[in-house]
Amino acid sequence: MYQNEKEDTTIYKVVVNHEEQYSIWPLERENPLGWQDVGKSGLKQECLDYIKEVWTDMRPLSLRQKMQATSSNNF
Repeated sequence: MYQNEKEDTTIYKVVVNHEEQYSIWPLERENPLGWQDVGKSGLKQECLDYIKEVWTDMRPLSLRQKMQATSSNNF
């Protein structure tokens, strides 16, 4: 870290969209359109660690559903 860089003490919240994709957003800001709180907030690294733990399939929900439907039709 550079000497003149301040430590990021911003409190973030974890948000998720309709495709079950995760992101972080400053706690005091209104959520971006289409994103909802998941109930986790904290320092940046805490939020990123949470996302790493829960977001195990990076594919958007619509793609996962389409792939599942395709594989079900093959049987």
